[in-house]
Amino acid sequence: MVNARLFWPIRARREPEPEPGPRPSSPAFRYSEQGAISRRATNLAPSLIRDIANAGIGRRDVIPLWFGEGCWPSPDVAVEAARRALADGDHFYQPNSGKPELREELSAYHRRIYDVEIDPRRITVTASGMQALALVAQALVDPGDRAVVIGPVWPNIRETLRISGAFVIEHALRPADGRWSLDVGRLIDDIGENTRLVFINSPANPTGWTATPDELDAIIEHCRRHRSWLVADDAYSRLCYGQRYAPCALTRSEPDDLVVSVSTFSKAWSMTGWRLGWITAPAELEASLAMLTEYNIAGAPGFVQAAGIAALRDGEPDVALLQQRLAALRPLVGQHIGTVPGVRYLEPEGAFYSFFGVDGMTDSVAAAKHILATCGVGLAPGRAFGPHGEGHLRLCFAQPPETLTTALERLADYFSSTAA
Repeated sequence: MVNARLFWPIRARREPEPEPGPRPSSPAFRYSEQGAISRRATNLAPSLIRDIANAGIGRRDVIPLWFGEGCWPSPDVAVEAARRALADGDHFYQPNSGKPELREELSAYHRRIYDVEIDPRRITVTASGMQALALVAQALVDPGDRAVVIGPVWPNIRETLRISGAFVIEHALRPADGRWSLDVGRLIDDIGENTRLVFINSPANPTGWTATPDELDAIIEHCRRHRSWLVADDAYSRLCYGQRYAPCALTRSEPDDLVVSVSTFSKAWSMTGWRLGWITAPAELEASLAMLTEYNIAGAPGFVQAAGIAALRDGEPDVALLQQRLAALRPLVGQHIGTVPGVRYLEPEGAFYSFFGVDGMTDSVAAAKHILATCGVGLAPGRAFGPHGEGHLRLCFAQPPETLTTALERLADYFSSTAA
């Protein structure tokens, strides 16, 4: 094996601190030459996760653990429902806010699982959780608005806020008492009185951190007092160890609070490729979200929405099976690499990632590329998740046990050799 120590001293390129963007009326938004690409597009940070994946896709010897995607197929009930819908001619445009049947079913789902009443008029169906995030950012953020996010955080969250012109402040989770920990007092200080939006992802990608009820209550109360929006990415809400679902803002807020929840069928129902999600928001946002949907994508396909209805009605056994699989896989990571000298491992409380630190690593992108080249294991670099993620690597453990064990054995050998 190549001596992996060679790359550890490489220093990560320091990114400049973001500055609030100029308002659209500013001369900085006027271009003297035709055809210039907008600053909105040119200022986006490229996905470093994709950077690693592109280097490894197509290699048959690579075990790909870079994306947030399990290896198991979608529920049969969803596939059959989509097939029937296609055969029945469900090929046409849908209402901007989604099929009424799906919105009703989502309302029933929240009542059944979370014991919370959600009026269907508060629900907007979207073509993926990612599109839901984009619509919420477009609905709530004006250029120059201040947004606070809890990081390390999935890069798409940070960048979709920046696309809408937000000045993004990242508040870092810290290791404490064997878990990722949030200092709520410091977060509230970061929020201040002039923050338009607070973004929380719990259970979190990449750390697996899961907010406690008391933490959520404190954040909701502060946002309520200062009239700041709280946007909760609840993509992994059902993937929480030891609980049926993670504590979430929807169950701890009032219908008229400035609280928005974004969810997806991708994770709990293993439906990543279907591109189906939903937004739960105050009813006053329904018309705005419907218009934004019209001008973005004009609605998720009808046969995909039919699959979502079936997954909600009859897919609970598939969710339970995924929960069981992940609970059995999670300890394998700690057993194989958690005891390797130089590896800093914290067991995730939710989601299906391990976000572990490595002593001496100063360039996680170079590290991930070196691991890919020498071990054939594809990991996501910590820097992809913001400056507080540097020195870490993310591993998605939603794989068959034998595949995951092979990958972990390779990584254990690798990190043991670097520490020698």
